This record gives sequence, structure tokens and C-alpha cells, in this order.
Amino acid sequence: MRDFRDSAIFGASAMNSTRARSFARSMALVLGVASNFLLALPSAHARTPDGAEIESRSLLGAYLAGRHARGQNDSAAAAKLFRNALARDPGNDILLEQTFLMDVTEGNWSRATEMAKQLAASNEGSQNRVARLYLGLVEFKGKQWAKAEDHFKAAGSGPIGDLTSSLTRAWTRLAAGEADEALQLIEINKQAEWAQFYLRYHRALIADIGGRRGEARTNYERIFKADARTPRTALAFTHHAANSGDPKLAKTVLAEHMAKSSVDGHPMARALRDQLNGTDKVPLMIETTDAGLAEVFYGLGEALTSEGGVAVGAVYLQLALFMQPDFPFALAALANVHETTKRHDTAIGIYDRIPKGTPLSASIEIRKAINLNQLERVDEAKSLLESLAERDPNDIKPLDALGNIMRVRKRFDESINYYSRAIALLPKPEKRHWSYWYSRGTSYERVKKWPLAEADLLKAMQLAPDEPMILNYLGYSWIDQNRRLKEGMALIEKAVAMKPDDGYIVDSLGWAHFKQGNFKDAVRFLERAVELRPEDPVLNDHLGDALWRVGREREAKYQWEQSLMLKPEPEDAEKVRKKLANGLASLVVPKAVRTKQAKADAPPVSRKRADNRTGGTPQ
Repeated sequence: MRDFRDSAIFGASAMNSTRARSFARSMALVLGVASNFLLALPSAHARTPDGAEIESRSLLGAYLAGRHARGQNDSAAAAKLFRNALARDPGNDILLEQTFLMDVTEGNWSRATEMAKQLAASNEGSQNRVARLYLGLVEFKGKQWAKAEDHFKAAGSGPIGDLTSSLTRAWTRLAAGEADEALQLIEINKQAEWAQFYLRYHRALIADIGGRRGEARTNYERIFKADARTPRTALAFTHHAANSGDPKLAKTVLAEHMAKSSVDGHPMARALRDQLNGTDKVPLMIETTDAGLAEVFYGLGEALTSEGGVAVGAVYLQLALFMQPDFPFALAALANVHETTKRHDTAIGIYDRIPKGTPLSASIEIRKAINLNQLERVDEAKSLLESLAERDPNDIKPLDALGNIMRVRKRFDESINYYSRAIALLPKPEKRHWSYWYSRGTSYERVKKWPLAEADLLKAMQLAPDEPMILNYLGYSWIDQNRRLKEGMALIEKAVAMKPDDGYIVDSLGWAHFKQGNFKDAVRFLERAVELRPEDPVLNDHLGDALWRVGREREAKYQWEQSLMLKPEPEDAEKVRKKLANGLASLVVPKAVRTKQAKADAPPVSRKRADNRTGGTPQ
């Protein structure tokens, strides 16, 4: 679930979203590691008619099953199935490549090394970029700098290939003691804008280790001026300034970064702030060339996965972990990949690999609890979070996570308790705290304590007057109760103007028109809402009601049937069945009566529209 992901915990990509999207598209095109193709079965297996048929079926079956598993993001199963197919046709480069990629995705390094060597030696596979990158890392770890650079150079082709090749070769030259040559390999002005940002970051890191502090400072300043919000680059700049004997600059950089960050800043930033106030010397963030190469692949992998290139991104994150197995950022990013692909058990296992006692520890425990909740292990999740809250009574995050989980589970009294405890910890409410009042307010509304709900929603809107989720929920609630109709409609219209492609908010506007008897307008907006969210049973039900009121009764029944097929809540399903059997009651012409009858006909309010189906956890 996009769910409860907290970007303040794990950080953003090393590039802003525009750069990252361009990067992701280019990377996918150049690497081509997820291309679809059909396997041409070789004739060498046809020794006898029966044997050939059995062998071919087994080979093709294993291959197709592997492709299916890969499509389902089950790389562990895909690796086994491709190995099965490869055992039947060991000379097939396509099978070799797919098996290699799946083993890298799973971190099966002994098998990956053997297959990478085979690919590099093969005429067909010799230009396999991932294999050459991986072999370059193998040679780098063995301190075979020349061999490593040969592999990295062979992996360079096209803009993305050139970027990767330049960075890996530069770190290799630095490892060989050639700092000047390393910096010469990073030619910033010849690259696209998004690549310049990334190259400048690594130029700063390399210059820092190579003793070129002035060069490093210049590049860090340009990076930070372009993007002060990205945690990784801001942390590197802060470490550089403090390590160079400029604590004032270090504190200024970190303060500006945290001021522009969401909530209360990244855990590593908060820990570094404390460190700056101490007496110990602050080291560079990247102190070794091994860590530098890991940073290259972490940055590429995180950028790809954040923009939807999950399969390719996972490969790069694993390459980062090959260089630095306990790299917390890479481990967290890889765990998030598995969360995205709904492999929650695997995600928990990866989170467990992150070293204990780091500033990320509390955030990791929260992520594990969220995955336990996804696995329907709610009591375990609750116990884990309550233990975390007990260990640090001043930490608001486990209470917020508990409130979110309980709210999604419709255990609203419990969610109210957790949100209330979280709010009590806030010394002074700020704009960034609006979600706590919003979440508690929606919980109060669901247990029919409207005066308390309204007070919380108004407080949330006072803190964040332009937040569409608040505008939508409060506006609809007023209209649903036939109170403050004009104000409620204005709030919803403002929310729709801000998020015109949010099906749930558009549905609110359509349903508000329906409740006021404006059926033609209701149809217009509800049709748009269903177009945006065709899988939602409540939206289809609403559209059916509006269509019935404008005389399009056959279409209305179709929408109600669609709603039932999408499995609404039992109480809603029963109301839909009655409408399919009897339609909606006739309306008297006067608008006041129409409005009253529309309210009587309406199904119970579904806050899924306002809460984005998962409980509406604010992002």
C-alpha cells in the first residue's frame, strides 16, 4: 500500500522527481533487462519423438513458469525455474541472462558470479551490461583495478551506460590512488541536466576523499542550492563541512534541509544534528571507495524504484549491497521494493539485516509492524509498536502508526486513543501536524461523535487550509447532514480543483450534487469518478443512483450490478440488491422534497472516497 510509507524515514532519490523520471525512462531503455521475448526451443533435444516432446515441454514449461514468476515479482521462484530450464539447455544465452538477473535480484552471489563469467565469455552475452558491472565489482573487491575498469568500461553505452561507466571507473581510479584521473572521468558539462546533478554529487564525494576539499565544497554548494530537500546529499554536505572544520556551515546546511523536510526530518539528520552539538569529530559520510561504489548503485537503484522501475532498481540495490552488505539506506530501499511487490515476509527479513542501534532503528521497527499488519498479524504489529512507544514515550511516530493501523481495521475507539496520545506530545501545533487532527476527526465521525469530529477537522483545516483530504471530508460531511450546504460545496469544489484526477474527491462532488437534487450535474461528475476509479463498488453504486434519477434506468442497473461484482460492504450490498429489484422511490417535484428523498434513498456514507480506501493515511 502506498499506505504508510514515510519519505521522511527513508529519504528521497538523489535526484528530484523530474530528473528521476527522465533517468528511469532512459535506464529502462538502455539496459533492457526486463524485455519480453519468446524462447525458440533448439532442435538438439529431439533425439526421439517421445523424448523430444517431453524434453521440450519441460523446458518450455520451466521457462514460461519462470517468466510468470518474474512478472509476479517473485524473483526467488523465478530464479529456481530459470535454473531448471537452463539445466536442460545450458548453452542458451537468453536463459543464462534471465537466471543471472534473478540470482542477482535475490543476492545469490556464488551462482551469479559463475553465470556472469559465462555471459561475458559468450558472443551473445559479452555486452550484457549488468554482467559486466557485476564482474567489475568482483574485480574491484579483489583490488584488481585494471580488470575492474575494463569491465566497467565495457558496460558503458548510450547516455545511461556512459553515466554508470564514468562513475564506476572514477571510483576505481580513486581506489588505485589516481584522484586527478578519477575527477577527469566525471565530465559534468557533457551530460544531461539530471545526470549533471548526480555526477556533481559523486565528484564532491571523490574530491573529499581525494583531499580536494575546495573542489568538494564547490560541488556540494551547487547541489544543495539546486535541491536542499534530498536527505542523502544534504547529509553528505553537512558531514563535509563539519569534517573540514566549519561547524557553523554544517549547522546552517542541516537546519535549512530540516526546515524544508516533511514532519520532523530524517532520523539520520536528527542524529547528525545532535552529533554536531557534541565534541567528537564528525567523519565524512563516504570514507572509502567501497562505500563510494555502493553509493553509486544505491542512488541508481533508489531512483529507479521510486519511479516504478522496480525490477531494474532491485538489481542495482543488490549490487550496492554486494559492495556494502550492511548499508542501511540500500537495505531499507530494497525492503521497500518488496513491500511494493507485496512480499511482506521478505521485506521484514531485509529490515532485520539493518544493523541495530542506528538512528533508523525505531523507523525500521515501525516498517516491520506495518508489514506484519499487511500479513494480517495485527496483534504482533500492535505489540511491536506499543513496545516501541513504551521505550520512548516522547516518540510520536509509533503512536501515529498504531492509530493508522487501528483506523484501517475499523477499530476506531482504539485509533482515537492513539491519536489523542500523539497529539498530547505536540508542544505547539504546526502546519505539518494537521494529519493527527484529521485522522482523529475521521475516527470520531465513524463512531458518530460528530461534534468532536467537526472540531478536529476544523482544527486540521486551520493548520492546513489547502489540504484536499480535509476539504473533501469536512465538506462532504456537512452536505451529508444537510448543514452548511453552501460552505460544504465550496470546500469540495476547491478540493476537486486541486486534485481533479482523484476519483474519490470527484465522487464527493458528484454525490454532493445528488444530495441536493442536481442530478444532471451529479451524473457528470460521478461518471468521471468511475472513469478514474472503476474498481470501487461505492462509486459505481453512486453513479447508478444518479443515472436512475435522470431516467437512464437500464444504465443505472448496470452500474448497480457492477457495484455488486466489486464486492461492497455487506450492508451496502443489501441496499444495492434492493435497488436492483425495485429501483429508487419516486421523487416529488419540489426541490426541498427531492433533497429529503435523495437522503432517504442514499446508501450509508462511505468514507473510502475521502480516505482513499486504506484509511486515508495522510502522506
